[in-house]
Amino acid sequence: MLDNLQPTASGPDALPAWFLRVAAPIFCKMIAYLFNMSLATSTVPKQWKEARICPLPKVPTPKEHADYRPISITAVLSRMMERTVVRTFLYPTFLDPPTTLTFSDQFAFRPTGSTSAAIISLLHTVTNLLQFHPFVIVLSLDFSKAFDSVRHSTLLSKLAELDLLTPVYNWLVAFFSSHSHHTVFNGNVSCTRCITACIIQGSSIGPATYTVTAADLRPLDPDNIFMKFADDTYLVISAAKVNTRTAELENIVAWATENNLKLNKSKSKEVVFRDTRRRNLITLPPPLPDITRESMLKILGITLSNNLSASDHIRRVVSESA
Repeated sequence: MLDNLQPTASGPDALPAWFLRVAAPIFCKMIAYLFNMSLATSTVPKQWKEARICPLPKVPTPKEHADYRPISITAVLSRMMERTVVRTFLYPTFLDPPTTLTFSDQFAFRPTGSTSAAIISLLHTVTNLLQFHPFVIVLSLDFSKAFDSVRHSTLLSKLAELDLLTPVYNWLVAFFSSHSHHTVFNGNVSCTRCITACIIQGSSIGPATYTVTAADLRPLDPDNIFMKFADDTYLVISAAKVNTRTAELENIVAWATENNLKLNKSKSKEVVFRDTRRRNLITLPPPLPDITRESMLKILGITLSNNLSASDHIRRVVSESA
């Protein structure tokens, strides 16, 4: 692991990755011993639970706090240890989850997940349903600051349902307990504060644990289908189940509230994909209140029109390339 360390920012301990990589022959046994003792005793060093937030602008000209993405930078050794816990212990539990959790509809932060698989799955689902239904509705759901809002106690209760070794689960409890961070911006450093919520975005364990957070979000009607890529969530509803839209939306809002999240209806979208052979014979349902109906769906960087055409996306890519 030390030999394969890539250039990355140093954490609050100021221990650089290049130094660990160069001195790997000297440090490897001591670090392996440290990692093993950390797991065996379910103890996380205080230095590994401190993060430095470096806000990155999400827009070309940021004007307010929401225009920045809070990326947390933790110690390099902490990220190595987290990666070991995720790959060795957490990912295997996704293959055989309890009945209360499901990972089959999640395409991010899994060993077999990818953006390509997510896009193919959504297209496959919609085109299959259009063979038997005149239209298919896709709700693109937006959760406000999802990674920053996850409550640690709720997350740990879901992790407890996975088939994790007791020392590993206790290590995760220790990792999220007394976690703290400070912000560095324009040379100014804030004071350090403890946090009881937030998935650490710059860490290795944060994204995987958000997958666990979203694992109990399921449709009320078994014929409706969720497709998730981290916090990008899509709900597919066929024409036969169009009357379930309101109930499904209320269920999603209730789930979000229970998990300390908030569904942003103003940024959520509804797209109706239609069977082009029967376009003039289709009567579409009225739009949902507070959710905009659009003619195009942008999924993971790919824009699709409501007739399943990607021509607008291709024209945009070609134009940007030119």
